Amino acid sequence: MEIPEKKSTRVGMTLVGVVVAVSAFVLPAGAQVRGVYPLGMSATNSGVTPESGFTYSNMFLFYARDQLKGPNGEILATGQNSVMMDMNSFVWVSKRQIAILGGPKFSASATLPIANNSLSSDTEGAISGGGGFADSYYQPFILGWQKRHADIRAIYGFLAPTGKFDSTGSNNVGSGYWTHVVGAGETFYLTSNKATALSAFQMYEFHGTQQDTQIHPGQTLNLDYSLTQRFPLQRDLQLQLGLVGYEQWQTSDKSGPGITPVQAGAHYRVNSLGFTSYVILPARKVSLGAKYFKEFSNKSTFQGYSLQIAAAITF
Repeated sequence: MEIPEKKSTRVGMTLVGVVVAVSAFVLPAGAQVRGVYPLGMSATNSGVTPESGFTYSNMFLFYARDQLKGPNGEILATGQNSVMMDMNSFVWVSKRQIAILGGPKFSASATLPIANNSLSSDTEGAISGGGGFADSYYQPFILGWQKRHADIRAIYGFLAPTGKFDSTGSNNVGSGYWTHVVGAGETFYLTSNKATALSAFQMYEFHGTQQDTQIHPGQTLNLDYSLTQRFPLQRDLQLQLGLVGYEQWQTSDKSGPGITPVQAGAHYRVNSLGFTSYVILPARKVSLGAKYFKEFSNKSTFQGYSLQIAAAITF
């Protein structure tokens, strides 16, 4: 893909049903085209807190993009960008409810990702690529409320720049800066048996300054959502099907050395719709499923699709 500025990449992750990791694909902050949240990862069961104890999740993410869109949605370049990630997420949920604030449960999580990415142009061929341990994500503070008709979560987390980053390199897997996030997830049950659910997840990213370049990326607002239906197949086997989507907006200008007024004001916008399918074994505390998203009408960013496969088990 032909890009008018120097290139670098970064990638991201999360846990099925629980936001557990954040990082994502972007170019260097001077050519910023994405936030750090891996869009769509919390589209289903957004407000649900896992059962008390430890939960382990393994998630495979594949992002493919073949167009670079301009500020008015026009195609600026074509080529291939791909990001593959294998994420190991660990979540701990307390057994007792907190006596104040409506009785939420406290939980915390960490996600450790392995990533591989590549960027190529139809006119220039291979441009960049890299692999290895990527930026890790930690959520030391999660509160979860379980109500009769809704589950709700409130989150604070941070992304640590543990992945390889060199401002002059072409094989980066890290962002080169810290990011703090606040988020909330809600799942509203539309039927008495909780089979039909409407979920939404919101996250706001506060980006730090990128090492070496001293560039400060613009802040980002994310929204995931879904409408799902569960179907009982057997006594301990359920199938969840539904529609999913995500949105992302850059909410402030990027700034720093060498950033032109045009680059500063080119705020990205991402839109997507898709579908999901999950198999759930409640008694065994196991889930396995997939999501597919197709992006459309993006602005100042890449456009393509995402495939996400995840499995989780609670001990």
